[in-house]
Parts: sequence; structure tokens; C-alpha cells
Amino acid sequence: MLSLKFCIHYGLHFLFPGLIAYAYNPKQWKRNWLILISTMLIDLDHLLATPIFDPNRCSIGFHPLHTHFALFIYTILLFHKKTNLIAIGFLFHLFTDYVDCYLK
Repeated sequence: MLSLKFCIHYGLHFLFPGLIAYAYNPKQWKRNWLILISTMLIDLDHLLATPIFDPNRCSIGFHPLHTHFALFIYTILLFHKKTNLIAIGFLFHLFTDYVDCYLK
């Protein structure tokens, strides 16, 4: 049986970006959704951790691309037209992981 935490986490990572993509530009929502989904590549920093996956570990502040400094960089990217959709994806990813930290 799927847990509520699992459904919320992966719903926010995969389904909700579709709504963001549509709100961003309805005519190019599929392209935008793929861009938003591709921002999950920031999870590659999990490969630097031991163990790689720990269900009880909060990603925020632990992994290099999930730090407050990274959050600052992603926020700066929001204000540039060419990078703002990517920044939205990174920031929403961090929000999703932040929510996950409080779901037990």
C-alpha cells in the first residue's frame, strides 16, 4: 500500500510541475513540464552521500545542491528570462524536499 508521504512526495515531484508548466505557458506546457522534470537532476548530489538513500534524512542542508547557498543561487536565476523556468523547477524541488522533511 502506498503511503501518504510517498504519494505527496512523488506527486509534487512529477505531477504538480505539469500544473506549473501549464500556468507558465499553456501553449508549451509539455516542453516546460520536461524542463521542470529535468531539474530533478539536482538529486545527483545524493550520489555523494553514504548511504545514497536514507528515508529518514532531510535533503535540505545535507546535500550540496540542496543547501541555503544553492537556494540563493536558484533565486538569482529566477530574475533572468533564460533561466527563470529552470530556477522555478529547482526552487519547487527544494520546496518538495522541504515538505518531505516534515512528513513522517
